[in-house]
Amino acid sequence: MPQIQLTPGERKVHRAEAHHLSPVVMIGNDGLTAAVIKETEAALNAHGLIKIRVLGDDRQAREDMFAQLADQLNAAPIQHIGKLLVLWRPQPEKIKAVDEDRMAGPRDFKVLKYSKRGGQRPEVKVLRVLGNQRLTSGGQIKRAKPKQKSVKKRQAD
Repeated sequence: MPQIQLTPGERKVHRAEAHHLSPVVMIGNDGLTAAVIKETEAALNAHGLIKIRVLGDDRQAREDMFAQLADQLNAAPIQHIGKLLVLWRPQPEKIKAVDEDRMAGPRDFKVLKYSKRGGQRPEVKVLRVLGNQRLTSGGQIKRAKPKQKSVKKRQAD
């Protein structure tokens, strides 16, 4: 039996967390199909703790589906109440690829240029500021200066 075993205290915590969740997977009258299992797998990977709504009226069939899902997906059965099933599985670690060459993306700023004559609307200009630039208080774009190195660090290079 590959499903995860939890203590009653851990189960209680997960039941409390699942209280406000909405069902993300619905099992229709066809029962457990390959598509339902695939969708449940994707939901467990994305959320970890999910609710499943079963549309069938047969309680024994729901219990069998609950046990089968927990076994096939290596998940912990948390709660079966009415037509709702709650499953939990720890989320896999997401590997975040960091690209050192990546720079900050361009940003758009709206700059208001007021007229010297009163009563006229200010002119609105949209300026695109790149990652190595900055916008001054006067509405000008300045290129960022390279970071200064100390004398000791310059000599070490």
